[in-house]
Amino acid sequence: MLVLTKVRMPDTTLYSSYTSRRSVLGYVAPFGLVGLLVGLAVLPVATLIWIALDGSSDVWPHLLNYVLPATMVQTLMLLLLVAFGTTIIGAGTAWLVTICHFPMKRFFNWALVLPLAVPTYIAAYTHVEFLDFSGPVQSLIREIGGFATSRDYWFPDIRSTGGAALIFSLVLYPYVYLTCRLVFSMQGASALDVCRSLGASPARMFWRVGLPMARPAVAAGVAVALMETLNDIGAVEILGVKTLTYAVFETWLNRDNLTGAMQLAILTLLLVAGLIWLERIARRGRGYNASVRERPPAQLHLTPLKQALAFAACALPILGGLGAPLFILGSYAARRMEQLSEPDLINAITNSLTVALLSAALATAIAYGVLQYARISRRNGIATVGRMASLGYAVPGTVLALGLLIAVAGFDNWLDGVMQLNFGVSTGLLLSGSIVTLIYAYTLRFLAIAYGTIESGFARLSHQVDCAARALGRTPMQLALQVHTPILRKALAAAFLLVFVDSMKELSATLLLRPFDFETLATMIYDRASQAALEEAATAALLIVIIGLVPMVLLSNIIDGQHGTKKTRTLLPALGK
Repeated sequence: MLVLTKVRMPDTTLYSSYTSRRSVLGYVAPFGLVGLLVGLAVLPVATLIWIALDGSSDVWPHLLNYVLPATMVQTLMLLLLVAFGTTIIGAGTAWLVTICHFPMKRFFNWALVLPLAVPTYIAAYTHVEFLDFSGPVQSLIREIGGFATSRDYWFPDIRSTGGAALIFSLVLYPYVYLTCRLVFSMQGASALDVCRSLGASPARMFWRVGLPMARPAVAAGVAVALMETLNDIGAVEILGVKTLTYAVFETWLNRDNLTGAMQLAILTLLLVAGLIWLERIARRGRGYNASVRERPPAQLHLTPLKQALAFAACALPILGGLGAPLFILGSYAARRMEQLSEPDLINAITNSLTVALLSAALATAIAYGVLQYARISRRNGIATVGRMASLGYAVPGTVLALGLLIAVAGFDNWLDGVMQLNFGVSTGLLLSGSIVTLIYAYTLRFLAIAYGTIESGFARLSHQVDCAARALGRTPMQLALQVHTPILRKALAAAFLLVFVDSMKELSATLLLRPFDFETLATMIYDRASQAALEEAATAALLIVIIGLVPMVLLSNIIDGQHGTKKTRTLLPALGK
């Protein structure tokens, strides 16, 4: 006998009983924790503003007359050239590996991400050696042309704003490549078929259809690349480009003027805010909605000549961004194999891995915890406040380190005064010059990367999964551990790997915040290369690149697994010339 019973489905508002608790602690505590996170995030910037406004402005006549004019011009010119270079390389190669069919396309699909593992300062050091008068390129030119001196032929100077823009573009274009490759793979075949029916060539399809549809992705990738450019100190120093961030570093340490450095730091923050505003303007009202029913874009079968050009267009960025550094570093390191057993190098490797692993784990855990509670409780305010706490990535490392150093020192002095006054005990400097402050800076700076990666994973996770888990009696903790975590393991792994790679490369904040006699691979490279001893730093530089390559390969595989397009696509002949 069939008996029908009425089953009561769970409330569509997830865990209504959980979220409707009247306990003040249960309601306020999460906001308090996230609010504390926001307070720790804005503390360095607030310190900068307070000191800049409280300090004297006597230094500004000197800055306005001798520092700012040339610095601003070089900074803006560098940013403009890097934006152009990363757009052309990143969007162009993403279009080729997604839409076109040519030899070794599958290899380039993941290999084009690898130059991101090379720190900008290492790329600058190696390219100077590679393209300098005594380097292999000019030596080959002199041998072929029979030239004796540099006066007999013309060769562009790599130590210039244009040279710096080229190096930054070769290393930072993967930010644009990753975002554009995803958008191009989501574009359906309808728009491209219309272009083909009108006789458009592949190049014209890219300029008139592909690139305009990918403008939001291009704007997001370029904004990240420009922030990384502003954050750099080592590359611009060796290339002789005086950017605004380097002026902050130089004004404080070389000219012993903290107030002027703080005021320049505020100007740098305004420039970063302008970049973010321009990126928002570029994406306002623009987007692309791909239909799940539409077939993926058909691959264009290029002519042999165009296949060769596409192969060269994808190979050159890899050779320039990764091949040249590996060639120089490998040749130098081969003559310094004994350095692998040096205690200083072993300590630097240990310190770099320790700080990077702890920072990556902490940033990933904080981002996941905030987003997890925001999803379970359905409180959009938690996610919004958490997003505010992740704005540290927009602050250059030098500026962040300056504000954090002064704030932490002020806390140590206050705590020492309180303990001496009440207990007669001096605590000294507990946080200043400690590894805790360094991990704090890394976590704060790269929290946005973990937050954005995990948030995109949650966005693709249907709430029906949560309702099904609720119907099966899962608690919030069980939902997080047994349901969300396994589903989001690729997003969590991607967030961890991205923060780990960036932490391994971080230089500017490390130079100011590292403890006494605490060397990382980045600071070891900078110290030795600053003394014109690149060969002594080659082994450390090669190690930091190799360590960064492993996560980038894993990250590329993760991205292909999440957003990979179907392998079976129609091969169409190219129309037009």
